[in-house]
Amino acid sequence: MGKVFIVGAGPGDPDLITVKGMKAIQNADVILYDRLVNKTLLNYASKHTKFFYCGKDPYHHSLPQEEINKLMVTLAQKGHTVTRLKGGDPFVFGRGGEEAQILNRHHIPFEIVPGVTSGIAAPSYAGIPVTHRDYSSSVAFVTAVTQEGIDKNTHWEHLAQGPETLCIYMGVKKLPEICNLLIQNGRNKDTPVALVHLGTIDQQQTVTGTLTTIQTRASHIQNPAMIVVGEVVKLRDELSWFEENACTLSLEQTL
Repeated sequence: MGKVFIVGAGPGDPDLITVKGMKAIQNADVILYDRLVNKTLLNYASKHTKFFYCGKDPYHHSLPQEEINKLMVTLAQKGHTVTRLKGGDPFVFGRGGEEAQILNRHHIPFEIVPGVTSGIAAPSYAGIPVTHRDYSSSVAFVTAVTQEGIDKNTHWEHLAQGPETLCIYMGVKKLPEICNLLIQNGRNKDTPVALVHLGTIDQQQTVTGTLTTIQTRASHIQNPAMIVVGEVVKLRDELSWFEENACTLSLEQTL
C-alpha cells in the first residue's frame, strides 16, 4: 500500500510553498496537480515522477472529481507515493476534505499538508490586511457557489450583517448579484470592495471601488480573482507594495 499527500501549493507565487509541501513534491512517485498550481513547482520533482493534470476551470474539467478520486486510490493501492497538489489550501474550498474521505474509506494512508490560501495571500499582496485593529476584528471566507436548495437571501443576510471582512472565492461572474444581495440585506452601499486578479504573481492586478461602483470598474477582470469586501480595503492606498515592485522589476529587466 502506498500513501497520498494532499498538499496545498499556495496561491501562485512558488516561493509560498511550505517546506513540507516541497518535500512531498520531491518525494512523489506520482503528482496529480490542479490548474492553479504554479507549474514551476513541478520542476522540483524527481526525474522519474509521473504527472497527471487534473485541472478544472469554470467551463471545462479535464478530469471529473470522481475520476480523480479513483486515480488516487488506484495509484496508492499499487504502492505509489502520490502527491495531490492543489492551489491554495486543500481544506479551503479545495475539495481536500472530500478526497481525504475517499482515501479513508479505502483504508489508504494519507497526510494533509496545509497551504497558503488565496483568501489571505491575494489581499496581502494587494496591501489589504483581512483584519486590523481599527477596521475589522472578524473575517469570513466565502464561496460564491452555493448549494442547490439554499435560500440566497438567508445566506447573504448572515454575511451582510455578520463578519466585517468578506473574502469571496469563485465570484467574478456573480459580482453584480453578490453586490446587490449584500446591499439588499443591510450592507452599506458605500462599503469598499477590491478585486485581486492573479494574486501573488507578476500579472497581479487590483481594482477597488464600492458595492455600487465595483461592477463597472472591474468589468474587465476575469477569473481567477479574489473579491474582498470591507473597510480594510481602504488600507490599500497606504500599504500597497507588490504590484509596484513587480512593475519596477519588469522595467529593470527590460533595461
